Amino acid sequence: MTIQNTCIEDIDAVFYLYDEASKYQKRHQKHYWNGFDRAQVEKEIKESRHFIIKEKDTIACTFLITYEDPLIWQAANKDPALYLHRIATHPKYRGRGYIKSIIEWSKVHAKAKNKLFIRLDTHTGNDKINAYYTSCGFTNKGISYLDPNSPIPEHYKAGAFTLFEIKL
Repeated sequence: MTIQNTCIEDIDAVFYLYDEASKYQKRHQKHYWNGFDRAQVEKEIKESRHFIIKEKDTIACTFLITYEDPLIWQAANKDPALYLHRIATHPKYRGRGYIKSIIEWSKVHAKAKNKLFIRLDTHTGNDKINAYYTSCGFTNKGISYLDPNSPIPEHYKAGAFTLFEIKL
């Protein structure tokens, strides 16, 4: 297993993972991703903020990082943090605990960037994923309510998100 920056050549495989994650979410929860803008993902790749996890020649998982997230984390955004977004796993590789590998990678990356927290969010109402994130070392920091009329990505227009954080 290796974690590496996503290349533009990987983008079709990344969108396959996003599509499969959306299908899975639709089957198992009330809120789900509504698709992503290809130009935005290309921009994230060029900014070296988009990553993949490879198992041999297969892209098994993908994720995105940011260093700010004011729309979701609001006042807490002032804290120096690494934010994880859009974690999606290939259907054949689900259940292998990639989030734990992402957390370990994030701890090293965050410390190198002088960040004090690793944070992520998920739609409210998914007790299974909330329990999983807690079992991985995240602390539930409550719920953030978003204005659907604000300039947020489509998948955030559902409005309420549970916030999770690991203090380094």
